Amino acid sequence: MSDQALKTTPLNAAHRRLSARMVGFGGYDMPVQYEGVLAEHRWTREHAGLFDVSHMGQAKITGADAIAQFERFVPGDYAIVKPGKQKYTLLLNERGGVMDDLMAGKPFEDGLYIVVNAGNKDADFAFLNAELSADAKLEVLDRALLAIQGPEAAEVMAAHSAELADMGFMDCRAIRLFDEDCIVSRSGYTGEDGYEISLPSAAAERVWNLLLSDARVKPVGLGARDSLRLEAGLPLHGHDVDAETTPVEAGLTFALSKSRKERADFAGADVILKQLADGPARVRIGLHVKEGAPAREGAEIADMDGNLIGKITSGGPSPSQGRNIAMGYVPPAFAEVGTELKVLVRGRPAAAEVVATPFVPTRYYRKPK
Repeated sequence: MSDQALKTTPLNAAHRRLSARMVGFGGYDMPVQYEGVLAEHRWTREHAGLFDVSHMGQAKITGADAIAQFERFVPGDYAIVKPGKQKYTLLLNERGGVMDDLMAGKPFEDGLYIVVNAGNKDADFAFLNAELSADAKLEVLDRALLAIQGPEAAEVMAAHSAELADMGFMDCRAIRLFDEDCIVSRSGYTGEDGYEISLPSAAAERVWNLLLSDARVKPVGLGARDSLRLEAGLPLHGHDVDAETTPVEAGLTFALSKSRKERADFAGADVILKQLADGPARVRIGLHVKEGAPAREGAEIADMDGNLIGKITSGGPSPSQGRNIAMGYVPPAFAEVGTELKVLVRGRPAAAEVVATPFVPTRYYRKPK
């Protein structure tokens, strides 16, 4: 995309004042780095990184039939999700393919609040507008979205509201924060503890600067966001999972609620249930690339005899581990942890080993029961 064609978030000018390197992503002009990917990655793992994720799509689904209508296209049981909670889910097509992965929760008294990926939001919202029936309605929200992640994120946020310290992993609340009506969730795409803050666009730069005034917080771009989520073993839609990938292949079966599998009443249920029973033809794996350059998206995976068996979908250096890691798809026979494989990096075979994911342990905050 040309610069003229790219959309901007409410923080575009703030990023440029910080001398961010800007790139096109999901149709938006976004910061890929400020100080540098490695430094920003390490800062997030050690302190608190602040991300502008306002390019993502935010919406409400309202009406008495909101949950029943939404559940036609996702495999989660949202009827039993408690107020103040959210859940990761998958927008599925009739083939069981993942059109998008998203968060949906109940911060309000009525309906659902959803957050979808930037590159898919126009298609997602068009699909939902066309398919939602009865009295369920989609209301697209024009709001900014910030994410603060890292081991010091909770302390930073508690200084602004004691209520935030009481939130646990996957909590989602509508609260008054920074003198604004905000929607705050506690989850994290980096594998670290942290919060996502939805707020009016007009307040975004003021809140961004306020958070950055804390010495524990630094701005972090999409480059480190990608290396952080890779270490956490989290898929990126359009790369590690797409409309031709099922939840079973992608290792996302935790998003399939037991009750929904029993009812088999969601899009693509027949395909997904058959794969659960018989096994898929391929599965997503984690790899340690033992030699040479990092294996990037598109690199081929081979068995020890040189037979091509799959492809890398994400890969790069792990700053936390000091080694090259990757994710990709192979037949189940080659997916066992410890299996020796090869990846073709720039046409040259390099030794690789299947390893468990996440590559780096996650540190989400779960409240004591």
